[in-house]
Amino acid sequence: MSGDDRWWREGVCYQIYPRSFADADGDGVGDLRGIIDRLDHLAWLGVRGVWLNPVTPSPNADWGYDVADYCDVDPTLGSLADLDALVAAAAGRGIRVLLDLVPNHTSDAHPWFRAARSSRDDPHRDFYVWADPAPDGGPPNNWVSTFGGPAWTFDEATGQWYLHNFLDRQPDLNWWNPAVADAFDEILRFWFDRGVAGFRIDVAHMIVKDRHLRDNPPVLAGDPFPLQVRGQRPVFNERLPEVHDVHRRWRRLADTYTPPRVLVGETFCEDVRDVVPFYGRGDELHLAFNIPFALCPFEPGALRAVIDETEARLPPGCVPVWTASNHDLSRFPTRWCDGDEATTRVALMLLLTLRGCVFLYYGDEIGLCDTDVPRERLLDPVGVRFHPYAGRDPQRTPMPWHDGPGAGFTRAGVEPWLPFGSLERNVAVQRHDPDSILSLTRDLIGLRDALGDLRTGLHRSLEAPPGVLAYRRGEDVLVALNLGDEPATLPGPWHGSVRIGTRRSRDEERVAGPLALEPAEGVVVVLDRPA
Repeated sequence: MSGDDRWWREGVCYQIYPRSFADADGDGVGDLRGIIDRLDHLAWLGVRGVWLNPVTPSPNADWGYDVADYCDVDPTLGSLADLDALVAAAAGRGIRVLLDLVPNHTSDAHPWFRAARSSRDDPHRDFYVWADPAPDGGPPNNWVSTFGGPAWTFDEATGQWYLHNFLDRQPDLNWWNPAVADAFDEILRFWFDRGVAGFRIDVAHMIVKDRHLRDNPPVLAGDPFPLQVRGQRPVFNERLPEVHDVHRRWRRLADTYTPPRVLVGETFCEDVRDVVPFYGRGDELHLAFNIPFALCPFEPGALRAVIDETEARLPPGCVPVWTASNHDLSRFPTRWCDGDEATTRVALMLLLTLRGCVFLYYGDEIGLCDTDVPRERLLDPVGVRFHPYAGRDPQRTPMPWHDGPGAGFTRAGVEPWLPFGSLERNVAVQRHDPDSILSLTRDLIGLRDALGDLRTGLHRSLEAPPGVLAYRRGEDVLVALNLGDEPATLPGPWHGSVRIGTRRSRDEERVAGPLALEPAEGVVVVLDRPA
């Protein structure tokens, strides 16, 4: 394995929501210069790559995921020069930068769409999905938007409906048009040529739609809850076979660079069996986010089932990618751990001892929880529409660097774009505390770097008592996690030393026999080699 790909195959990456990470110019909105100012934190933590949520110009109907220009930087966040400086500064610390690519749709303010809706004869008309009304004058089919309501909006000026699988201000691109594919080749090259290490690809599973726009079938009794809410199975607007052609095309392009650029897919599928095909035969996405793991109950049996199935189904030479929080999902210290610090430590130990690539979401390293955002401060269109049942603002609030005015995120007295949550868990208070969540996170990343078995060793699940998740990594490493609220013992005999425990008092403890675990406790044991 070359050093060019070890960083994403074995390392820990870090997701940054730019508006909420660090505000250098004091306007209450995070920016690229703020990220540069905080790169030393990431280098100290030991991450090898960062993924930035969209930094391209946008009207912010969906906070950057409605792109108005794919080859520039939103002025609120900085400039192309700032992005170049960030890429260079990160590289100087051994950190690569991934950007967010949004190929499923644009903003309705994008020049392509403005031209497309100007006339049915405009050359950009076929960049988007248009259709005549149904016989009753309604939408062309029964598809529903991910954000609720019909996935179609009628354009009065041209007398047709346009498709939008998200907001009506996010018209879907038509990937049956070769000109769209050509345009995106140029977009990828633009950023790759600037030194960007790759892309996280938004809704990578959803880009191509049924050419005939057939109705989706109704849900079945056993379908997941999100499908039950929509009332239909996304047979014709997600996961079409032709989407793999797009990924293979991008992979060929990415592989022409030295080092090869990396493609990470947001493959938002409910089943591991639907995630794995996006690796192809090692010729499509380098990494496909394992959303079934992130959405899994924090329970040993369910977690083990997802992990084992992922390991069993991955094509040869491919590695999984694990995450537990992101900008669309409730933070795991809230969703999995109910704010409990001991359980948060166990979850971090799980995440950072699995095989493959790991993505931390900003704040995971300090156990940051969701923020209760008042209704009048909501900005996320999902939250505005579905409050209090759904919304993404709670996991997008500013990073607390310290507990003083401005929290180290912005200047004292400046109102941040989203409100601060609790400042009790912050970087400054944890940085020099060897028993903090932050120190545990850094030490786990360091241990991962130090132990070859944690980086590349095979994963093998072990039989364990109720409440316990246990597995071997390679030949020499045992990970045992008690997720339950009762003491438990992993039958032995085990012989070795605890290299790191979620209760740090156990570090370097000798193990000789069965392995005892307190409730909400985990250990990484380096086993003795046979004499």
